Parts: sequence; structure tokens; C-alpha cells
Amino acid sequence: MFCAAAVAAGILHTELSAQSVTPIMKAIVVHEYGGPEVLKYEDVPRPEPKEDQILVRVIAAGVNPVDEAGRSERSAKFFGITLPFVPGYDIAGIVEKTGGKITKFKTGDSVYAYLSLTNGGGYAEYALTTEREAAPKPKSLRNVDAAAVPVVALTAWQALIDTAKLSAGQTVLIHGGSGGVGTFAIQIAKARGAKVIATASTANQDFLKQLGADVAIDYTKTKFEDVAKNVDVVLDSVGKDTLARSYGVVKKGGFIVTLVARIDQAELDKHGIRGAALGVEPDSNELTEIGKLIDEKKIKVIVSQTFPLSEAIKAQEQFPKHSRFPKQSKHRNKSQPVTRAVKLF
Repeated sequence: MFCAAAVAAGILHTELSAQSVTPIMKAIVVHEYGGPEVLKYEDVPRPEPKEDQILVRVIAAGVNPVDEAGRSERSAKFFGITLPFVPGYDIAGIVEKTGGKITKFKTGDSVYAYLSLTNGGGYAEYALTTEREAAPKPKSLRNVDAAAVPVVALTAWQALIDTAKLSAGQTVLIHGGSGGVGTFAIQIAKARGAKVIATASTANQDFLKQLGADVAIDYTKTKFEDVAKNVDVVLDSVGKDTLARSYGVVKKGGFIVTLVARIDQAELDKHGIRGAALGVEPDSNELTEIGKLIDEKKIKVIVSQTFPLSEAIKAQEQFPKHSRFPKQSKHRNKSQPVTRAVKLF
């Protein structure tokens, strides 16, 4: 997953005279559709929380391929994003102010959150979130590490735990084990007591083992179906031929979850298995559970790069040239990052 961290350049001070002055903050703003070059570093008004919102002073913000949605006309229309738009969905920071209906958080609390796709706002010194989206930041993590967690960890959790119902003693095959979702999926599965088979390129075989994979498959040298047989669950973040070949390795009654494609019902019926195409949506309770596993040292967070907020263009240029979004719903906040964490701050 790319997790770019946007660290606040500092607290902005405003002076009040006879007239109220709107506080100003630095943010990355998209005014037109295009490549990373449309990301502009600007002064914008600091948002004010509504009754059910929390204003967070952003110390770090995650950067993921789904962040491209704000500068893609097709994706923006699909998710109801309007320009000008501040991208960014993963944040970590300090609660600055709360609306009147907020009961779970107070000023000064350390939080991390996955913001809605329609609203975004993470690439800024301050961002708005809600109690449904935010959770206490894991105590053992720095903000720059915590911002790498929400979207990819929630994707892995909701795929394996909520959808596939992975349990202790089962075997799961995780495609793309060295990617953003894959790194968390391996560790969540191990914490659940499952046996993990994971695929990655030659360069990432040792990394898979470090994450806890019981069996590491180099997909450039070995067909995964020659190793993985009769597994209980498959987590697919690759699609196409990889997904097509995965139906045959799932045992009867097993489950296949894909994050990037449509499920082939005919293949499910042929093999006597179940399946679902899935994305991720904000969930404070699950983010809290993930935070507990992190503090218990059952999940470690990998951050590959960090950038200043002013270098958001450079951060998004790290995305794969042909990164793609998974099948997504207008009514659910879905995304599937595909790389390890990169941070803006």
C-alpha cells in the first residue's frame, strides 16, 4: 500500500480582531482532472466540525492508489467527488475540536482514521472525521506508522474475518502477500491461528517469511496451484488469470474473496465453493481491534517511504503505472491499495 504521510507543518495561529478571521491551513488541492501534476500545495480555510464530526490536527496521512480517485473524472463522478477536492483517506493525529454530539473522543486524544471516499481531506494540516471512521491510535505506534494502517488493514480484516470467516486451523492462500493488503492479511490470519500460504516475487520471499507466512511461493518460478491445494480461503488482490486459476485450489465449501474483480458464479458452482467481490468501508470498532493486535506485537507496520506534504506529487508518482481500482459500490466506501506504506508528512 502506498501510505503517504502528511505531517502537519505546525499549528497555524490566527488573530481575532473586531471581525472573526477564518483559520488557514496548508493542503493539497485538486482543481482539475489529470496526473499527479494537478496536485497543488495551497492555503485553504481550515474546516469546522459539524455536530457529528471531529476535527483532527493531521500529523501523518496515508497515500494509497485509491487517492487517485479525486483526480480521475470517471472515479470522481462514480463516488460523488466534486472539485476542488483535498485527497487522502488515511490519517493519524490529535483531536483538535469536537462537535456537540461526539461522545467517544475529546480534544487532545490521539486517533487514526479511514475517511470516506466522497469527503477525503487527509492531505492537509487538519481533517474532519467521524466516530464511525476514527479509533484510538495504537499506543505503540508513531503517527507516521499509524497512518499506514487504516485502509489496508481494514481491507484485510473485512475480507478474511467478516466475509470469509477465517478461523483457527484453516489454511488461507494470500495472493500479493508483500503488498499493502497482503502484509496485513498474513499477520491477521496468523493471529487468527490459520496456516498461511502467500505469493510474491523473488525479491520478497524473505519478507513473506518475516511477516509469518508458513509457505512462501515465488510466482515467477512456481505455479501456486502446484503448492496450494484444498485451501479453505483464497484472498485475491491480483485478478485476471490469478483469480481464474484460484477457484480450483479451494476445497469444497471453501471461500474465495477478490478485491479487484467480479466473482465467476459458474466457477463457484463448478467447484462447490462460495465467493465474494469485496472492498473496504470505515469501521471504528474493527480499527480498534486491529490497534490492539498492533499493541500486542501481533501485527507490525511497514512504512517504505515518507514525504513532506508539499511533495505529494512525488508521493503519488510512486504508484504503479497501471494501478487500478477494484469493483466498487457508490454506497460503500471501497478501495484496494496494492503497495507497501509510503507516507507524506
